[in-house]
This record gives sequence, structure tokens and C-alpha cells, in this order.
Amino acid sequence: MYNIRKITEDLYYIGSDDIRLELFENIHPIEKGVSYNSYLLLDEKSVLFDTVDASKGKEFLEKIKAILNGKELDYLVVHHVEPDHGAMIGEVVGLYPNVKVVASKQAFVFMKQFGAKIEENNMVIVKEGDKVSFGKHEFVFVGAPMVHWPEALVSFDTTTNTLFSADAFGTFSCLYGRLFDDDFNIELELMEEMRKYYTNIVGKFGVQVQTLLKKASTLDIKMICPLHGPIWRTNLGLLLDKYNKWSKYEPEQHGVLICYASMYGNTEAGAMLLANRLKEKGLHNIAVYDVSKTDVSTLIAETFKYSHLVLASPTYNMGIFPIMHNYLEDMKALNVQNKIVGIIENGTWACKAGDEMIKIIKEMKNMIVLEEKVKIMSSLNEESEREIENMADSILKTL
Repeated sequence: MYNIRKITEDLYYIGSDDIRLELFENIHPIEKGVSYNSYLLLDEKSVLFDTVDASKGKEFLEKIKAILNGKELDYLVVHHVEPDHGAMIGEVVGLYPNVKVVASKQAFVFMKQFGAKIEENNMVIVKEGDKVSFGKHEFVFVGAPMVHWPEALVSFDTTTNTLFSADAFGTFSCLYGRLFDDDFNIELELMEEMRKYYTNIVGKFGVQVQTLLKKASTLDIKMICPLHGPIWRTNLGLLLDKYNKWSKYEPEQHGVLICYASMYGNTEAGAMLLANRLKEKGLHNIAVYDVSKTDVSTLIAETFKYSHLVLASPTYNMGIFPIMHNYLEDMKALNVQNKIVGIIENGTWACKAGDEMIKIIKEMKNMIVLEEKVKIMSSLNEESEREIENMADSILKTL
């Protein structure tokens, strides 16, 4: 028998862990895997909330059959059509041809595009504020466009005060038998995965997340059932506070993130010297990354975290070192803002990286570039070391 978990008296968890997936969306490394969450409610009507990735499809259908025990599935609520949640919609409809599918108007367009065949008389189109009763449980639907797809809805069970939140409030990491947030040490086991998930998957859409948070603040939420990660029932205040900060692009911590690219070790030496000087001057909250050795999804998560950012790059083909350039473009694409930025550049005959980095940074919102730029000509010398000292002092003043 496949693992089925009971959440409440009549709500079941029928999701799955995926530890074999190495790249989420074929781009983000996920060492701890990810869960695909789906839920089944047994009220007067039976209601399935979303499906799972195709890789877990066989066991998913077996779980539905086991819980229904020969009964029909009455409703399928689709909050989000992305294939890690919507891949089995067509199979569910094929297995239960009379099932009513509840979704936004645009979601049905996407379902058709992905190949799900749903009869028009089985479509129940809902929008912001619509209510549907399944018996003793009454649900109200709330629009969540661009969190993080345009068709997304969330739904609120007014009977149990449970929010089914689609991709909002999700996190990377398998559950490994643990189902609720209080089963985890959040700071040690979840926070890094939460931050990485939010910043890389939802981070661009801070304005839309703020809109959803304002709507959520009007609801008396006791539990949140997302489509990835644990169900939240204990630490809701912490979760909502993090989402509020991230979606406002406010730093979580006053500290310095130093990201460097280095071809032969000379730019690295400048970055390390700055880190040492900051440490000697009493700053402890410092993180240092080599952009050539660190996946950009980690760099983005760390960028959201810290108040200050230092970028150190050699000049390469009269421009920015390519991997550093890619990181900057990702920052811009994901709407990074509200940072104080220091620049360290290196060049042997034409030192151009600094000016080029500043051009990209100035295309972002509320980014303050420190006047104390460090220029390394091939390798550190007394002048560039003095400039690093000045940059350290400037950073400490702005902290």
C-alpha cells in the first residue's frame, strides 16, 4: 500500500517525494529533492485538490483509488496547471469521466494546451470571490495571478480555516515522512530551501505576492496546504513574515555578500582581503561565493538575504566575466532591488568590468553603488589594498 497520510478527519495527503530529480524546472539544483503535494477531501462530495508530476503518476492514481474505495470522484480543483502539479489532470478525468473540474477560465485554456480533454459540461469556472460547497466544507476562491503563473487561484476552506495556496508558501526538499512544519527544525532544515524556492521561482513577482498577502490577511488562516513542502499549522507568523520581506525585497539580515569571479586568483585575492578587513573591523555576518563554483540559484537566494552586495570581476573580452554577467542578468530578471553595492574590478590593460557591472546594476531599482570602487591592475598592490580598506570602512558606515 502506498503511503497515505491523514491531515484531518476527512482530508488526506496523497502527494509524493521526488529525490531523483536533480534539476527543478531543469535549471535549479535541488540536493534535497522536492515534494509534489495533492490533497483529497471526503465530504458529501469527494474533492481532489491538484495532481502531481507525471513521474509519480502511477502511485498517485493508486492512492486516489484506495481512499475512494470504489466510490466516484466528484470534483477536481485545479489551482495551478504547471506540469509538476497538472500532469495527471487528463488521467484523472479519464479514470473518472464524470468528475467536475473547478478552475479559473485561463486554467482551462492551459489544460487544453497541455492535452487534457475535459468536456465543457464538466467545467466549473470560478473567479475571485466565488464560493463552492462540497457538503459541510465551503470554499471561497481567491485570485493569485502571477504567483507565479497567470491562471493561479488559491482556495480557502471556511469550515476549517485552511488555505490551499498553490505554489505560494512552498519550499524545496522532500518531506521524508514528515508532513507539518512543526516536524522540522525550520532554521536548520527548511529556511535555506524556502528562500531558494521563493527567490528563484516566485521572486520576480513581489508586487503580486504582496497583493496575495493582503488578501490572506483578511482570512482567519489556521493551516496552509501548499503544492510543495510541508503543511503549515504552527509557524504561520514566521512564514508570512518571510514572504512579506522577500516580496518587498527587504533584506533579512544586515550583512555583506561578496561574490567574485577570478581567472588566476588575483580577483579572488581582492575579495578575500575585503572579507578579512571587514572581519577585523568587527563585522561577522559575511558570506563569500565564487560565482564559477556556485549555482546561480544559490547566489540569488543569498542576494535576497543580505543588505550589502560586493561584486568582484576581472575584465573579459572588454566586458564582465561571463558567469558574473549571467548572475547580474539573473538578478535583474528576478527583480532584485534595495541593495548597497560595492564594485571590485580587475584588468591588465583595459579595466572595463566595473563600469559594465554598474550599468546593469543601475537598471535595477533602489540600488546604491558605493563611490569607493576598487581597481586591481593585474594583481593587488598598495593602492588597491588601500582602496579595499576604504571600501570596508564605507560598508561599515552604511551598515
